[in-house]
This record gives sequence, structure tokens and C-alpha cells, in this order.
Amino acid sequence: MNSLQRGTSMATKKGFEAALQKLENAVTQLEGGELALDQSLKIFAEGVKQADVCRQALSQVELQVEQLLKQTDGRWQREVFENES
Repeated sequence: MNSLQRGTSMATKKGFEAALQKLENAVTQLEGGELALDQSLKIFAEGVKQADVCRQALSQVELQVEQLLKQTDGRWQREVFENES
């Protein structure tokens, strides 16, 4: 992995972690049931945006894993990442 890939990977991780924390906060607030409808809608919309950031970050990591699978003979070969969900 070169320095550009490491930098991208770190940025992806930080972006993912920040978005996940914001998403968890939104869920907690919405589950509390104490918010007015307009505030709930605003927080829900922000949660949807944060979920999209998380989804994009995971897609980037999935692509990196797909690109970095090394064969037993030492060659690097791109393979499809199998999602276990």
C-alpha cells in the first residue's frame, strides 16, 4: 500500500467513524421520543445523510480489499469481495 492509499484509507476511516457516531446520536435522539415532529424529521434527514457516508466509506474499503488479495504464487490478483450479509 502506498502513502496515497494509506492517506485515503485513514481519511475513509475517520470519515466513517465520525459519520457512524453522528448516526448513532441521531438514532438515540429519535428513540427517546421527546422531540417535536419537525425536529425529528430534521434529525432523521441528517441520519440518512450519515448512513450514506458510512455506506460510501464501506464501499471504498471493500474495493481496497478486492484489489489487494494476493495469490499463493505471490501474484496480486483482483477478486470479488464476498459480502457475508
